[in-house]
Amino acid sequence: MTVDTDFAEDDDAAAGTPPRASSPGAPSLGAPPPPPAAAAVFGPALDEARAFAGMLATRGVEWGLIGPHEVPRLWDRHLLNCAVVADLIGSRYRTLVDIGSGAGLPGIVLAMMRPELTVTLLEPMERRCRFLSGCVAELGLANASVLRGRAEDATLRADVATARAVAPLDRLAELAVRVVRPGGLVLAIKGQTADAELRKARPVLRRIGARGAKVVRAGQGKVDPATTVVRFFAT
Repeated sequence: MTVDTDFAEDDDAAAGTPPRASSPGAPSLGAPPPPPAAAAVFGPALDEARAFAGMLATRGVEWGLIGPHEVPRLWDRHLLNCAVVADLIGSRYRTLVDIGSGAGLPGIVLAMMRPELTVTLLEPMERRCRFLSGCVAELGLANASVLRGRAEDATLRADVATARAVAPLDRLAELAVRVVRPGGLVLAIKGQTADAELRKARPVLRRIGARGAKVVRAGQGKVDPATTVVRFFAT
């Protein structure tokens, strides 16, 4: 696998080199404090999650990766929403690719939660890749790397593919099966449209040979609301 971390300048990189963020465990300027559920969900990764929240609330907003109106709900809507997806990834899996990683949701969060996983953050946009690389370095995530590219062009084959707010399920399914091995797991984080998207995507899922496609809820009893995920397996 070729990991592109020495990014050339282009129009999308006009923001320049990202500023340094606080180290893990330090107070996160601009980020709301974690809610009580965060300690139970993140466990030993809570300090990293606090530092990442600070990066999202400052640099993430400045670079346009998240909207400023999202900052007050960073924990409930974004960080916790992604963290509980780790519950759906069995211990036998060793590699994960996060398609269209963007601000690192869920890829960076899952790398924190599951340090035994090798996580590839697959992202086509230069500025987002710079943001992701800065976060990975500052958080000390030795198990995560950034690969600039698109799923349709990638040559990697991971055990698990994740995606959040990338594309409708019928399109996403075709992208995901390109980057997972045969029998690999695909987890698409969706919201209220999950059931409707799954119904619409059934013809595509049959065509690509996907197995066991269903809507599941991650984090029930841990977060409210639970995270809605469409899960299926590649063939």
